[in-house]
Amino acid sequence: MFSRLLGMFSADMAIDLGTANTLVAVRGQGIVLNEPSVVAIAEIKDRRRVVAVGNEAKLMLGRTPGGIHAIRPLREGVIADFDVAEEMIKYFIRKVHNRRSFVSPQVIICVPTGSTAVERRAIQEAAEEEAIAAAIGAGLPVTEPTGSMVVDVGGGTTEVAVLSLGGIVYARSARIGGDTMDEAIIHYIRRNHHLLIGESTSERIKKEIGAACAPENGDGQSMEVKGRDLTQGVPKEMTISERQISEALADPVNGIVEAVKDALEDTAPELAADIIDKGIVLTGGGGQLRNLDKVLRRETGLPVVLADDPLSCVVLGTGRCLEEMETLKGLLISMH
Repeated sequence: MFSRLLGMFSADMAIDLGTANTLVAVRGQGIVLNEPSVVAIAEIKDRRRVVAVGNEAKLMLGRTPGGIHAIRPLREGVIADFDVAEEMIKYFIRKVHNRRSFVSPQVIICVPTGSTAVERRAIQEAAEEEAIAAAIGAGLPVTEPTGSMVVDVGGGTTEVAVLSLGGIVYARSARIGGDTMDEAIIHYIRRNHHLLIGESTSERIKKEIGAACAPENGDGQSMEVKGRDLTQGVPKEMTISERQISEALADPVNGIVEAVKDALEDTAPELAADIIDKGIVLTGGGGQLRNLDKVLRRETGLPVVLADDPLSCVVLGTGRCLEEMETLKGLLISMH
């Protein structure tokens, strides 16, 4: 279905189909779209109709009236609702081009490293793994005879990869990401404070005071949080601190650390020496969690740097593959 869909369009494009956000880059234009991977659906007499997509649909999360549902068609890096995901991609491509018919496109869509063959065939004609694209987008020398390590923390998955000489030496996908962090915050506040909050509130907490480790002194930053009191069933407001949110995020952060340690244990000594010299590059929206680089540095003993534009690395790297297809073709996997 997707190959038929993509065959409608001719301008070469790179799509980072993410659990949290979808980014589209067009050859020669750079990134032209960055919107939430959310679709609002109206159900009328057993039929589903798309009401809104992207930014407009995200505003509806947790606020929709009966019969309308704001959903994320991707969960943990895979498509949970194929039909809705297809409608979302069609909408984004039409929004980018603002016209309907194109011929002979070259399209690269990023998928998690751990995707199965069935999952890959379901969403793209030409597939590129996310960690590889992130490494290219972050400017790592992936075609040179030296080891490069990237940790891409996305909405649904964390991709860890070691690359050298234009090839993949090691790649692993862990289903831990920004959404996992949001859920951990929701569960923590519900368990410890008997307050029920929604996904949008949890994401806002993560972005404003979220941290991978507790502050060295005191409780750090704080913010007011509104939700529903589970004991009395009425709206309630409370103050939450950075220290508390770091406790809430302990499990997902530890999962990311373990994925990185597993990669280091499975890396050849020669490449490990390169990584010791150059360190680890952190990319992805989840990579922006405060002090995540500090925690990885402490746990691995290696230099860890956050990419200049972590959220856009995947789509920028994918776009570069469109422009340098011959040089980087060893990093691409085509599905027919």
